[in-house]
Amino acid sequence: MNVAIVGLGLMGGSLALSLKHLDFIKSIVGSDHNDQHKKDALRLGLVEKIVEFEEVKKCDIIFLAIPVYGIISALKSLTDVSENTTIIDLGSTKEVIVASVPGEIRKNFIAAHPMTGTENFGPEAAIEGLYDGKVVVLCDLEESGEIQREVAKKIFKALGMKKYFMTSQEHDRHAAFISHMPHAISFSLANMVMKQENKKNILALAAGGFRSMSRLAKSSPHMWEDIFRQNKSNLLEALELFEHELSKLKESIQNDEWRKVNKILEDANRLHEIFN
Repeated sequence: MNVAIVGLGLMGGSLALSLKHLDFIKSIVGSDHNDQHKKDALRLGLVEKIVEFEEVKKCDIIFLAIPVYGIISALKSLTDVSENTTIIDLGSTKEVIVASVPGEIRKNFIAAHPMTGTENFGPEAAIEGLYDGKVVVLCDLEESGEIQREVAKKIFKALGMKKYFMTSQEHDRHAAFISHMPHAISFSLANMVMKQENKKNILALAAGGFRSMSRLAKSSPHMWEDIFRQNKSNLLEALELFEHELSKLKESIQNDEWRKVNKILEDANRLHEIFN
């Protein structure tokens, strides 16, 4: 099968590196609106060649590894692909994307979200093995064509990913709590500390805790603005619930209610039982 990857940053570039090892993938070409990304992708050997968007349509599988609004725009330009073509988006929100898919290519379309990534972006951030052992969420799969369902399952299985299935609405609510809210908190934490501390003190005193919590603040502002906008209602709910939990801890500390503080911390410890 011939593959086209639209978007040659972290997700698209890493995908290209992993797909190269699959024996059923014949060729991998790339497309990107950023001229520097095109040059970097070729220099790094992520794809065999860079093609114009019209040529992307000739491929058997088209991955859309671009921000949400870019995915929506691209889908409108893909309405004339073959009925056997598989279009897979890798967007971080799903409901708005699924709702925007033109009816004539709904069977071609697979809504997927690989739950992986780093805080870095661009072709230079591409990592071989980024998808290995990670979760991929496939949404509203019953609306996709049989050929497309089988192609997507085959690829993600070959990449070593764990497949989970849910509706796009369920995905977006869960993602708000597990992914989108932590990013919002990390950006806010970074801004708060920079307004209080000078660079010298941050470098001298920032240990594992702050570095871990602020790492996500290195992520692409353009991409995350997109995600926050698309998943606004779910994100706001998650932030309000977080604020409620934080205010309970703040109040207990304020009132010297240390048993309550200890109980709050003990309750939080239980989260890690899930991962063990």
